[in-house]
Amino acid sequence: MSETLDLLIAARQGDENARKKVIEDNIRLVWSVARRFQNRGQELEDLFQIGCIGLVKAIDNFDVERPVKLSTYAVPLIMGEIKRFLRDDGMVKVSRSLKEDGYRIKLASEVIRQKCGREATIKEIAVATELSQEEIVMALEANTIVDSIDRTLTNQEGDGVSVSELLPSEKNEQLRIENRLLIQQLMKELSVEEQQVIKMRYYEDKTQTEIGSLLSISQVQVSRIEKRALKKMRQ
Repeated sequence: MSETLDLLIAARQGDENARKKVIEDNIRLVWSVARRFQNRGQELEDLFQIGCIGLVKAIDNFDVERPVKLSTYAVPLIMGEIKRFLRDDGMVKVSRSLKEDGYRIKLASEVIRQKCGREATIKEIAVATELSQEEIVMALEANTIVDSIDRTLTNQEGDGVSVSELLPSEKNEQLRIENRLLIQQLMKELSVEEQQVIKMRYYEDKTQTEIGSLLSISQVQVSRIEKRALKKMRQ
């Protein structure tokens, strides 16, 4: 982690080689996440390219002061980009080549936006993707999302409700995934006995007395183990 942290700090200071190295070092993570979404009507390569946008966002926004691994922070962002793509895709079918150009344009646009703090121009995207400006316009038009999340629908009671209100909160979903991954990481720092107590107490909703009976120890001992484990995790 120290080498990655040094590279992240250097990248934050404008070192493009360090930024590129961090991306290359974590490419396997994107493949790993993308494979979870196979068999959903999209090519794995397409999912990978979309996931790379999440990785770039994670690298550019990662807080080096935070006691969390980059991979732990990156996974929810990679998953979020892929889920958004799967959710939005499919309204209008376009050729594979136009889709591929669209992904390249989206990735290049995100990199430029993160680097410059503004939206990318078509000329900048053309340089980054090696596409002509006409090809970029055509790909953007073909990949435009037809439906709008602000479109109003009518429920059974006759009340209006927007599409966005029917979708799960992406922010909450991302936070839930990030918290779960963080807990999994922290659990590895506990002893086997502490892991058993935490799992039974918080995942299986058992009382301290029930846990003591299962582990052949007293309720007081269970309480001590639980407090010790929670203290470790908080620290």
